[in-house]
Amino acid sequence: MVCDRCDGQGGQSGATFGVVPRVDTHSVDVVVIGAGQAGLSAGYHLRRTGFAPGGGFVILDGDDGPGGAWQHRWPTLLLNRVHGIHDLPGLPFPPGDPQRPAAEQVSAYFAGYERAFELPVRRPVRVRAVHSRPEGRLDVHTDGDRWITRALVNATGTWTRPFWPYYPGRSSFRGRQLHTADYRGPDEFTGRRVVVVGGGTSAVQLLAEVSTVAAATTWVTRRPPEFRDEEFDTELGRAAVARVDVAVRAGRPPGSVVGVTGLPITPETRRLRERGVLDRLPVFDRITPDGVAWADGRFVPADMILWCTGFRAALDHLAPLGLRAPGGGITMDGTRVVADARIHLVGYGPSASTIGANRAGRAAVNEIRALLAPAHALD
Repeated sequence: MVCDRCDGQGGQSGATFGVVPRVDTHSVDVVVIGAGQAGLSAGYHLRRTGFAPGGGFVILDGDDGPGGAWQHRWPTLLLNRVHGIHDLPGLPFPPGDPQRPAAEQVSAYFAGYERAFELPVRRPVRVRAVHSRPEGRLDVHTDGDRWITRALVNATGTWTRPFWPYYPGRSSFRGRQLHTADYRGPDEFTGRRVVVVGGGTSAVQLLAEVSTVAAATTWVTRRPPEFRDEEFDTELGRAAVARVDVAVRAGRPPGSVVGVTGLPITPETRRLRERGVLDRLPVFDRITPDGVAWADGRFVPADMILWCTGFRAALDHLAPLGLRAPGGGITMDGTRVVADARIHLVGYGPSASTIGANRAGRAAVNEIRALLAPAHALD
């Protein structure tokens, strides 16, 4: 039987083969890439300071719906287990249900924020590359339209770039390997022997869940984890931000905040210690088909390896601009890229936190207004 909408060759009737789809070109003052915390903050400040949605600015978001990286968090991450959700400017985060998934509640908050301030978010739009034009503007190429802009705020975060470190034998492993970005809850680990790799907060959170159903868990980290007895306060926060700021000002990749702040000791981590779940081993030297091995002869059998090894900044689309410094990072002055004053990175380096992203959004808009219209810069 031949479909009545097809041409008999498997194609749609009336289709013209070999024709390049039409690409519309738009001109704006500012393009914001990403509609997570940092991108929405930038959009709020752009609108508040006189940039009109449409010709003034646009927000291009690669996801199918609101929520930024939060919408992809595992469903067992409940609101009462997150470190804290900082209010977006102008609209407080409403009281939530601590027993509901954080992904649902934060995504709903972001969706309401976009509506409340009528932010011009277009999705799903995936930015492929950004080029510099001869007359001084930027050319933003997407999987759909093309955008010509005078300035760019990049707020793409890290979630789309999970980091998988290389270890000899990784491809030979006969079990299953997942990254934090793939984790959907502990059920699929039931009855399995699991190796959890990584020394950050996510590793501890996922280890806590998996250990309740797995046949056995082994926790490995590159360095001995440092647990923090004292409360996370302003001084520790400043120390973390200062360390990362020094790195990006020198053109080095931003480091881990946990390296400064350590891991908090909570009632849950105390219980995990009592159960022996946090008896950590140094990271293995190689992976075998059936487990992981160390140079001293130690071997741990495994059915699954869970890589809680973090993420890297999603900046590949900026590669045509040649922003990378010899140190491997992008040299920054606040949110501004030193090599190109038209470009600001928010949610990157020292602003890669909820409260930091808010401040970075305002700072970026302040500098962009100074660049495009000096008389109208913020105080």
